[in-house]
Amino acid sequence: MGLSQALSTAMAGLRANQAALALVSSNVANAETPGYVRKTTNQVETAVGTGAGVNVAGVNRVLDDYIQSQLRTETSGAAYATTRANFLSNLQSVYGDPDSSATLEAAFNALTTALQALQTSPESQSARTGVINAAQAMAQQLNSTSQGIQTLRNSAETGLTSAVNSANNALTQIAKINKQLLNFPAQDASTAALLDQRDQYITQLSQLMDVRVVAGDGNQVSVYTTSGVQLVSGSDAATLSFNTQGNVTPSSQWSADPSKSTLGTISISYPNGGSIDLVSSGAIRSGSIAAYLELRDNTLVQAQAQVDQLAAAMASALSDTTTGGVAYPPATPAPAPGTPSGFDLDLSDMQTGNVIHLTYTDTTTGEQKNISIIRVDDPSVLPLKDDATVDPNDKVIGIDFSGGMASVVSQLNAALGGANIQFSNPSGSTLRIVDDGASGLSDVNAASVTTTASSLTGGGAQLPLFTDGGNLYTGAITSAGSQQVGLAGRITVNSALLADPSRLIVYNTNPTTPSGDTTRVDFILSQLTTGTYSYSAKTGVGSNATPYKGTLLGFTQQFTSLQGNAAAAAQQLADGQNVVLNTLQKKMDDASGVDIDTEMANLLALQNAYSANARVMSTVNSMFQSLMQVL
Repeated sequence: MGLSQALSTAMAGLRANQAALALVSSNVANAETPGYVRKTTNQVETAVGTGAGVNVAGVNRVLDDYIQSQLRTETSGAAYATTRANFLSNLQSVYGDPDSSATLEAAFNALTTALQALQTSPESQSARTGVINAAQAMAQQLNSTSQGIQTLRNSAETGLTSAVNSANNALTQIAKINKQLLNFPAQDASTAALLDQRDQYITQLSQLMDVRVVAGDGNQVSVYTTSGVQLVSGSDAATLSFNTQGNVTPSSQWSADPSKSTLGTISISYPNGGSIDLVSSGAIRSGSIAAYLELRDNTLVQAQAQVDQLAAAMASALSDTTTGGVAYPPATPAPAPGTPSGFDLDLSDMQTGNVIHLTYTDTTTGEQKNISIIRVDDPSVLPLKDDATVDPNDKVIGIDFSGGMASVVSQLNAALGGANIQFSNPSGSTLRIVDDGASGLSDVNAASVTTTASSLTGGGAQLPLFTDGGNLYTGAITSAGSQQVGLAGRITVNSALLADPSRLIVYNTNPTTPSGDTTRVDFILSQLTTGTYSYSAKTGVGSNATPYKGTLLGFTQQFTSLQGNAAAAAQQLADGQNVVLNTLQKKMDDASGVDIDTEMANLLALQNAYSANARVMSTVNSMFQSLMQVL
């Protein structure tokens, strides 16, 4: 090898060493920088005359693509699980610590204890006041629980707004870096730095939603949701939008039908036109956005349904009066053979939301059928769905009462004429329900009407102790929805009782109920403690086929226990996800992170190589000088 060749080889080595030293320096400086990937030079052998040299062909990112892909998946899962766990933990706080007095169960027990005291001393003014105070505390506990649930729903809505803004920023930056990389075809340090930045934005995006990254030519990537919705293609980024609807209330519900939805939805639009509703399409399956949507639209809606159901059942248990029908025709004189038979019902006290219960037998099949006929004063809500009642065996019929009895009879005959049952209005507000008589195709087995007591002194033990913000709770269904929705946030103690607690005892004024009479107190206590009721599967307790049936306290314990278990399970899942995420992150750090000891060893090796190349150059220089002196 000639001197010139030796000099060229040494110079090539110095240049390679300088590039490698610069990367080692960068690695050390960024050892604690999140998302930084360790870098090395890509050195290739080159021919120098008849000898060999080295050249830096680019910069390598020490990266395991498989681990990176798995890390992004688990990042989405961990964000989803952690968000849910945090919200459910907060929801548990809303329900209250089981050991504290600020819980629904504690308030309910305090009310029954106060009633027991009044039962023992019905003449006592302090005992009556104690019941009123306990009832107010129960109503206020329901109010605060409902408010806490809606506060969490509002937090989820706010979280969605923030998450969508963050997602748009990440998408924009990914597309921007894709465009920049088109101008850096060489795999040099600048390119590697841009790739690090892009990976960071993809990681940020994966915390918000589940993503899938597809690599293309020229360091380009396309980003999709795992359901296949494209988010970034080259230098074009889609835009997410969230049309928040403002303050969230119990009646705020999301619907795939935009005309019915009262909550914001997330849409994606593309630079070349077109948009997709990501919520109705179920395109977002993980990440914090998916968690916020599930919490806002399902988990917390169910929590609200639980306390609303408790409030409704408690109010109805004390105010509902069920009156059986009067047999028709009368036993005397004996009716002629084949005369239609059934019952007469007095509907004079029936209010919107009240129900007529009818049981009949189809004699051709022997099948007994139950019908719930619900009074409706707003025809826009018709027809009603069968889930308007809890009993899965009920056929629900909504009847518009706004047109009077003639209209009611006409609607009922149209709805049930095929069942061989006949309806008529013999007089006033009486509804007659009979079978088909001589035809013998149907038998009316039973009929009753459930009405809501509106007076504190109506002559019966029933009373509207709890009201819907001052109005009677009747279970009304209107265009605004069911009266039950949000009731827990509106329930109050009847203001007439607050003004006159003696009505806890006095249920009749002609003659006046004796002050020592416990009839009404006995009734209230029995309804609250031993009365059993069916509860909607929308509460998460029981199912549509087999609704939960039990006491008010039993139902309260069921859904609070259900919530406690859900919170514990969510925290366990979040802990497990974080263990997986941390394990993958460690693997990623081991494979792609900077180890200072390793870099120091590399630095020493490079310094030695640099010294060796420099020594070669110095030696060649001396030899050239000696040669020049000879010449």
